[in-house]
Amino acid sequence: MTSSSPKICCMVMRVNLDCNSCCRKMRRNILNMKEIEKHLIEKQQNRVSVCGRFKPADVAIKLRKKMNRRVEILEIEEMPIHHEAEHETQTVNHYKYY
Repeated sequence: MTSSSPKICCMVMRVNLDCNSCCRKMRRNILNMKEIEKHLIEKQQNRVSVCGRFKPADVAIKLRKKMNRRVEILEIEEMPIHHEAEHETQTVNHYKYY
């Protein structure tokens, strides 16, 4: 990544999270990573989604070492930083108020 155009990455990984303590450990490890801004842990689907300014391979390697579990990257979405504001306003428009 170049400093002139930092990228926001959203990555979906598959990690075997078979118990509640594994989920807590994953959450604790993600919260300790400064480069990750948002995360979502789906225990039933064994999926972890993270968003922030990072290199996807670096985050996957860190989590693999800390969790001592296989980490499989399923999807990576990169977007330039100036598109982030447009993306957030688009998602706000999806809400329905009754």
